[in-house]
Amino acid sequence: MASAGGDLALIGARLRTNTAEHAGDTGLLIRDGRIVEIGDDAAIRDLAAGLGIPVRDVAGATVTPGLFDSHTHPHWAAQVTAGVDLGGLGTIEEIRAALAAEHARLPEGAWLRGWNLEYEPFEHDGMRGALLEDVAPGRPIALICYDLHTGLATAPALAAAGIAGARDFDDASEIVVDADGVPTGELREPSAYQLVFDAAPAPSHDEDRDALRDMFRRLAAAGLTGGAIMDGKDATVDLLEELELRGELDHRVTVHHWHAVGDTDADVARVISAKDRAGRLWQTGAIKLFSDGVIDTGTAWLHTPDTCGDGVASFWPSWERYAEVVRAYHDAGMQIATHAVGDYAVSRVLDVYATLPARGGLPFHSIEHLEVLADEDVVRLRDVDDARPAGEGVTASMQPLHMQWRAEDRSDNWAVRLGEGRESTGYRVRSVLDAGVRLNLGSDWPVAQYDPRIGMAWARGRHTPGNAAATVFEPEQRLTGEEALLAYTLWPAQARGHADRGVLECGAVADLTVWASDPVAATPDELPELPIRLTVVDGRVVFAG
Repeated sequence: MASAGGDLALIGARLRTNTAEHAGDTGLLIRDGRIVEIGDDAAIRDLAAGLGIPVRDVAGATVTPGLFDSHTHPHWAAQVTAGVDLGGLGTIEEIRAALAAEHARLPEGAWLRGWNLEYEPFEHDGMRGALLEDVAPGRPIALICYDLHTGLATAPALAAAGIAGARDFDDASEIVVDADGVPTGELREPSAYQLVFDAAPAPSHDEDRDALRDMFRRLAAAGLTGGAIMDGKDATVDLLEELELRGELDHRVTVHHWHAVGDTDADVARVISAKDRAGRLWQTGAIKLFSDGVIDTGTAWLHTPDTCGDGVASFWPSWERYAEVVRAYHDAGMQIATHAVGDYAVSRVLDVYATLPARGGLPFHSIEHLEVLADEDVVRLRDVDDARPAGEGVTASMQPLHMQWRAEDRSDNWAVRLGEGRESTGYRVRSVLDAGVRLNLGSDWPVAQYDPRIGMAWARGRHTPGNAAATVFEPEQRLTGEEALLAYTLWPAQARGHADRGVLECGAVADLTVWASDPVAATPDELPELPIRLTVVDGRVVFAG
């Protein structure tokens, strides 16, 4: 049975509506997944009784529009996180111990999968599968780093994937080899490491579908009501459609189809032909592209090289081809998100975006991450906005919680690569906002924690939440509590052209997050522990805490 909008009344609430309306109102009424009335408790209770709609008294809890993660990978995460979590393991010995324990647990013949691997343990000896393979003799080991840009495989896994040496890829992906041409096990970027993961046993269709369903329910428990999937595939869309038909879709989703560098004009035409595919809670019509990689591996595209001499190349062999593809999707009315971590990548993407004509009020495009950003590129973000009609400017989609991997003494790989002083150009959310550019926040899950409370805490405090002694990185870049909430609610809705989302008002979709107390008033240190009382999607309670 397909999902349908729910009927619900909430009373006893403090409402954060993201509008200037309904000050002092404490209740709202939902019919068929939309807010139809906002008023005082007595009025809402009487209306609900007349319609036979159940009433929940939230006893002073704060109700906000539903939280939306503007950059997430839930389908990929459901697959990746099936392995052992290696996050926080700072030495090769710790990693080996975790893999040995997993090896002892697994049945014979199973692959050993791991995720959230960090780069720092391999700084001295390099990323080599040989450092790990003897902890699971004969068993294929396939690991992926926390940023999803590098994989590490042992010899049995490489053999299973048929990898015996270097290969040429359409993009900047690389099978790293030693001086003799033998693969080391390090696999840079998805086109390379996916060869190994595709060789591993795959889940059944039902397992894949149910894992995605359960992933959405995990996200709901953190207050998320929706998100932008940034690695969309036809299979992802098929699963969303199936979950909705089964009445098991608990998330409102926009799917960005992942355009690979090697995709042809025929591939572009095929994606465009399916751009209107949609359901009640999901839609397509959006695209994700890469312009560069990441700072930690030297594949980000920077104005000046990093300390290792890297960071000087685009992900695309032909930047002109990137511009052609963007124009084709733009002219088809699709919304484009371009990954650009490096400051020069941001600048070059803006070069292309600035050439695109207005298109009748359709939402414009985003740049994802903007991890380092030079002063001139902040100005250019604003200038591209100023050159377009109102509401059609560039959106900066950023993830300040990625600062959690920075070290106070600048010993982390990110800071070392950038070099003295350049880390101060990182995660400039305040600069972007003050320039008049629309800001969206997200997680990049499973790169970082999906919990939006952690994401907002980092955007506001720029330090490890709950640690009074933690270093505050670039305190001048901190957001206010209200700005952080807007960047997870109203501003993502506006960026996607939705007038009926991100607000509490009559006619808006009933996607709600109910907090134990006001998330704006909570300090950044308190925010991650602030309980979620209810998560409501399309008028249906999908989580109750």
